[in-house]
Amino acid sequence: MDWDKLRIFHAVADAGSLTHAGETLHLSQSAVSRQIRALEDSLAVTLFHRHARGLILTEQGELLFDATSAMNQKLEATEARLRDSEDEAYGELRVTTTVGFGSLWLAPRLGRLYDKYPDLKIDLLLEERVLDLPMREADVAIRMKEPSQADLVRRRLMNVNMRLYASLSYVEKFGQPETFEDLRSHRIVSQNLSSQQVSAGQQWIRPLLMSEHLSHLTVNNYFGVLRAVLHDVGIGMLPTYVIADYPQLVRILPNEQSQEIPVYLAYPEELRHSKRVAVFRDFVLEELRADKRTIAAD
Repeated sequence: MDWDKLRIFHAVADAGSLTHAGETLHLSQSAVSRQIRALEDSLAVTLFHRHARGLILTEQGELLFDATSAMNQKLEATEARLRDSEDEAYGELRVTTTVGFGSLWLAPRLGRLYDKYPDLKIDLLLEERVLDLPMREADVAIRMKEPSQADLVRRRLMNVNMRLYASLSYVEKFGQPETFEDLRSHRIVSQNLSSQQVSAGQQWIRPLLMSEHLSHLTVNNYFGVLRAVLHDVGIGMLPTYVIADYPQLVRILPNEQSQEIPVYLAYPEELRHSKRVAVFRDFVLEELRADKRTIAAD
C-alpha cells in the first residue's frame, strides 16, 4: 500500500471530512478525494460511507484506521526516540495518572520542572482508566497499583494511606472526634462507593458510609473531597500525599488509616533511554523526597 495514501486516509478518517483533512494536510479537497478513491480502487473496497453530514468509516475502513492509528503511534514514538538527546530534554511527554494524584499533587509542582526544562511539552492525562503504555496511549504512567502490562519499566515511588482529615477551623467549630462512635455526629466527606478508586480506600471507608451518621457528602474524585474539607463541610477521607501542600488540615483519629497503597511509575521499555522520561522520573522522585518528612510526620 502507498504510504502517502495511507497518511491521507488517516487524516480523513480522523477528521471525518475531506475539507478538514485537506486543511490539515495543506491539500485541496479534490486532491484528497482523488487519493482516497485511488486507495479504495487499489484495495477493491469502500472505505467511507458518504453523506451530507460528512464521512463515516465502513467496516473495512475501521480495520484500516485501526492499523494506521497503530502505525502513527509507533512513528511518533520512534520520532521521539530519534530526537531524544543525551544532553537536552524537549518535545512532548504524555503523562497519565489518576485525577486525584494529578490534580492535587503533580500539576501544582510542574512549574519547577518547566523551570529546568522549558522546552518540554507535557500532556497530562487525568483519568482512572488505565491507559495502554505499550500501545503508546501515554508515555509515562503513575498509578496506585503495580502495572500488569508486559514490557514496562516500573519503579515503586512510595506508599500512601487513606486517612481522615478536617480543617483547623472545622475542629474549632465542631470539636475533634476521639472515636469512630464520635464520627456519627459529624458529616463524612468521601468518594462514593461506586466511583472508580483503589480497593484499599473503598474497603476502609465502606463501614463509615454504611453506618448511621448525621450526614454524608460523597464526591466522585478526591479534588472535590479536598475542596469540601477545606471549606468546613465535614471530615474527609483523603490520601496522605495532600498533607505536604495543606498543613492546615488536622488529622482525625490518628490511629486509623487504610491499608498501604503502592504508587508506581512506569513507562515502555522502548523509552528506557529517553531523556524526556528520565528528567520527568527524576523530578517526581526529587519532589517526593522533599515531601517525605511532611508526610511521615503527619
